[in-house]
Amino acid sequence: MTAENESSGARVLIVIPAYNEAGKIGQVIADLRRHVPEMDITVIDDGSIDDTAGIARRQGVTVLRMPFNLGIGGALQTGYMYAAEKGYHVAVQFDGDGQHRADQVRGLIAPILAGRADMAIGSRMMGKGDYRFPLMRRIGACLISLITRIVTRRRILDPTSGFRATSRRAIEFFSRNYPQAYLDSAEITVWVLRQGMIVEETPAEMRSAEHSSIGSIRGVVHAVRICMALLIDRMERKFPEGPRAQTPRKEG
Repeated sequence: MTAENESSGARVLIVIPAYNEAGKIGQVIADLRRHVPEMDITVIDDGSIDDTAGIARRQGVTVLRMPFNLGIGGALQTGYMYAAEKGYHVAVQFDGDGQHRADQVRGLIAPILAGRADMAIGSRMMGKGDYRFPLMRRIGACLISLITRIVTRRRILDPTSGFRATSRRAIEFFSRNYPQAYLDSAEITVWVLRQGMIVEETPAEMRSAEHSSIGSIRGVVHAVRICMALLIDRMERKFPEGPRAQTPRKEG
């Protein structure tokens, strides 16, 4: 199946990084097939020791299997490399643990198809749904949001959201450049904005995550590490970009 957005001609790839998600990956893929059947799916199996890859293959999606666990950054960059090589116009980051909702994908990619943004972030902070942050996680997220604003001079309400869509320009950029010591999605937001790309947030409903890196006192310490990484990233030079390719715009 070739993913073609009927109104725009844009080929859309959903990238699912997964590590030991055998219990959920099948349901995640089935949900995507139900809501966005025209979009292609690739699962990046990040060295799982369970049957994550086998379940995904049996559902008929492309599986890229890492020889060992690279971490979320390595898995995502692999997905972007695949999207760039295969000529996709839009890539959607989608968690393999069931937190992200397939019925939110169309709304997420709308700013990309309209040509308004290079990256769209599904924001849990824009008053849609009943997602609630635990107290310590909220503190960490607010701290990261503050530092992101200081570093980029842009107010991003939910910079830690991993539910994102990217344009062809961003796909090509990420296929060549991605944080080697990936800590959080906020770092990617800073990289994109520093390259002069446009970021837009869209309201998104999500399910609560069972595990979070920003959900305890230890998580707040992790948030401080993320903030330090954002400040360091701000001092580095911009990355060179290759020739830009256009994302087909949605008509009407």
